Amino acid sequence: MFLDSDLLMSALRALTPILLAALGGAICERAGVFNIGLEGMMLMGCFTSVATSWFTGSPWLGVLAAALAAAAYSLILAVGAVTLRGDAVVLGVAMNLLAVGLTGFLLRTVFGVQGTFDDPSLAGLPLVGGFTPLTYLSWAAVAVATVMLSRHVWGLRLRGVGQAPDAAATLGVSPAGYKYGAILLSGVLCGLAGAQLALGNVTLFTENMTAGRGWIAVVAVMLGRAAPVGVLLAALLFGLAEAAGFRLQGLGLPQQATDAAPYVVTLGALFLTTARRRRRIRPSGAAS
Repeated sequence: MFLDSDLLMSALRALTPILLAALGGAICERAGVFNIGLEGMMLMGCFTSVATSWFTGSPWLGVLAAALAAAAYSLILAVGAVTLRGDAVVLGVAMNLLAVGLTGFLLRTVFGVQGTFDDPSLAGLPLVGGFTPLTYLSWAAVAVATVMLSRHVWGLRLRGVGQAPDAAATLGVSPAGYKYGAILLSGVLCGLAGAQLALGNVTLFTENMTAGRGWIAVVAVMLGRAAPVGVLLAALLFGLAEAAGFRLQGLGLPQQATDAAPYVVTLGALFLTTARRRRRIRPSGAAS
């Protein structure tokens, strides 16, 4: 049977890193910063978590180091886009490319290997009910983000900064401070996503192991319209596509075809969403 509980469990495991990164992107989006550097932040979290876990023997120190490293890496976007008023899209693309080269260089420098570092002594995250604690944390983060963005004063001010920064400034709110906070928080969440990917889903590091998951997280933000629940549903769609790809590979389909499954779903979802929006806009344009 193709659809069974094992497929759902696999989808939920694949969902976690995408969901954590997408929540970070959604928070940035609400602050008025289009963050496409999620891929690079995740990759930095992957390498840092593996390196720290291997040297210390503690996966939890690896998780903490990943969150801190990705947050520090996110300062490139914060300083460049907020303080220096650079183009956030250009900065995000540069961060993604830099992370690929930097982690590849560190892999050779720190571990003396190329391609993949896989050691039996590398400690991974424990499983509770078939999932790592970071999986449960990602679900809780959806609820917390929903309440914070809709009820809490910090979330309301963050949305105000994203929609009308000048008006927010006249009320004594610092747009730069809230944007910095949103970008740093997205870095923390991407670091956790990288730790989940490298120490939870697998227990190794390989060059460019995020393999486009950060870009899928960006699409999840767009499809979910930066709403935590919407982001969760979009990320779940991609998690199911990835799990289905692995299942089809086990049934004999070529690996290249099954690896493309999440990206085919991404393109299809973007196409359907764009077509729906155009249908909504067309009547109003015709009426005017």
